[in-house]
Amino acid sequence: MLVAALLFWAGLVAGISFLEAPLKFTAPGITIPLGLGIGRLVFQALNKVEIGLAVLAVVGAFRLAVPQNLALPLGLLVAVLAAQTLWLLPALDVRALAILAGKTPPASNLHYVYIGAEVFKLLLLLGTANRAFVLLSRPAEAWPLRHA
Repeated sequence: MLVAALLFWAGLVAGISFLEAPLKFTAPGITIPLGLGIGRLVFQALNKVEIGLAVLAVVGAFRLAVPQNLALPLGLLVAVLAAQTLWLLPALDVRALAILAGKTPPASNLHYVYIGAEVFKLLLLLGTANRAFVLLSRPAEAWPLRHA
């Protein structure tokens, strides 16, 4: 359950953030307002699914009583997702709504921060899934730094 949740989550991030989002604006007939409207819906839905997968991964980790060297990257994933959910996505949504309303928001690096967070999160998801797979392939007694 833990490895599957992490890999499914990584696939969603890769497919949506790095494939769908940039390609959407190259499709014929897609205007900036239309692309922003679609993007808002897609990223709101992705965020909800990511929260569910994060809960699934954390529950799986607790049920397995994973060692700290696996619990720490999971905690970091949750922290990145929390920052995106509580700060970055709402701030980007305000900018998108302003553009959709015909206003020009002030210059901002938030989009680049979000992309950087997505790259970091994707690498962390893949690394954590790999670590979890290797760890879970061994008997629990052989796990390093196992906590009670």
